[in-house]
Amino acid sequence: MTERAIEIVQDRDRPSGHTLRIDGTDQSHVDLDDPSRLEFDYMQRIADVIDALGSPGKPLRFVHIGGAAMTIPRYVSVSRPTSAQIVLEPDTRVTELVREQLPLPRQSGIKVRPIDGRAGIAALRPDFADVVILDAYDGAQVPAELSTAEFFADLARVVADDGVVLLNLADRAPFPYVRRVVRGVRDSFDQVMISAEPATLKGRRFGNVLVSASQGPLPWEALARRAASSPFPYRVVPYREVIEKFAGKTPFTDADSERSPAPPGGAAFFS
Repeated sequence: MTERAIEIVQDRDRPSGHTLRIDGTDQSHVDLDDPSRLEFDYMQRIADVIDALGSPGKPLRFVHIGGAAMTIPRYVSVSRPTSAQIVLEPDTRVTELVREQLPLPRQSGIKVRPIDGRAGIAALRPDFADVVILDAYDGAQVPAELSTAEFFADLARVVADDGVVLLNLADRAPFPYVRRVVRGVRDSFDQVMISAEPATLKGRRFGNVLVSASQGPLPWEALARRAASSPFPYRVVPYREVIEKFAGKTPFTDADSERSPAPPGGAAFFS
């Protein structure tokens, strides 16, 4: 197997900003001076959900599937200090490079385990986390084994009853991949919400689709207000509309799974 090309590129206009690039795809951006500054729009949507959970600033238990430059774990460390955070990142080369060039703050509470998402989740006890975030890409595609009904059932086991699972996916209308993922998520969670850029939802472009799921109510009204004033405007699709417009008939399973679709133009699409 060919080794992946991994590099960290410093911002031209802001020396504290850096982008982690793997095989030509921009995977993460971090600002060492200000971890709350999020350059990628989907990262801001993830942060908005995190901010809307429970009491502002209250520590929560996080599991991150996919680490890269650990943008969201860094964000959590300043927005919800003392939160316990586990990062499942199988590529030790990525972790070593990030630790060397983009070191984590001392006492950040972030612990990285060199294990893939499927095996890492399977090893966790029930009710281990309040928030599980799936942001794992092999190049520019979500691995097939992280899109199945069996995997979502295991996520439901690991997350608390009032906890939330966030899935960063990528697709284009009519969303054949997202629809099957949502079907699988609905089999294990009572509530599902989607957020994306208006252009993506209207089918004008390929883009990131954030799926949020929980056994309890999701804060979609608060997030809809937040979306209207966001520096990266987006739209929140609540449960009823998700069921009407994004409910596929057949979920992916371990016997019938596939990676998320490749972006048009290849890996450089997200760069």
